[in-house]
Amino acid sequence: MKTNVYIDAFNLYFGALKGTPYRWLNIARLCELLLPKQRVTSIKYFTALVKPRPHDPQQPMRQQIYLRALNTLHNVDIILGHFLSHEVWMPLANSSRKKPKYAKVIKTEEKGSDVNLATHLLADAFQNKFEVAVVVSNDSDLVEPIRIVREQLHKKVGVINPHTHPSRELLKYATFFKKIRRGVLQAALFPPQLTDEHGTFKKPESWK
Repeated sequence: MKTNVYIDAFNLYFGALKGTPYRWLNIARLCELLLPKQRVTSIKYFTALVKPRPHDPQQPMRQQIYLRALNTLHNVDIILGHFLSHEVWMPLANSSRKKPKYAKVIKTEEKGSDVNLATHLLADAFQNKFEVAVVVSNDSDLVEPIRIVREQLHKKVGVINPHTHPSRELLKYATFFKKIRRGVLQAALFPPQLTDEHGTFKKPESWK
């Protein structure tokens, strides 16, 4: 069946990839392994460009290399949201409740990806661009668009969960539900070196 996949990049990263050897992930191959009976025609990857942080100034460079790798895949579209960073005062965890101590911290929030994913899922469903949609996320904020596609447009919507524990709300409305296991991640990695129209490049050195 004609299938579109919608990937919540940060949910996937923090649920299954952060701190692992699997960050150099070929998402097209991942979809082939997880959806062997589906004809995946489109993969949309929703993310935002990170900014350098004092403790990790190379983070944007690693992300750009990974996005370059994704751009070698013919059926993948990258849709960008954005980050908002601002300073806020927050209470320290070990301070007294009666007289809490505060510290000024930089709060970073990723904006737009969940809204973009929901919008594309609904728009593609209304335009009949798929028979089956698969959402890679465990974010319960996506329940309403999934419910609409299921109940009003009568299309199948599967959910692939990157996290250990599935969202109960998503479970209610998913046509089918799958978990991402380490063995599948290991089998879905890019080769260490890739080539595109600009030349040859390698996965980030720290992603061992």
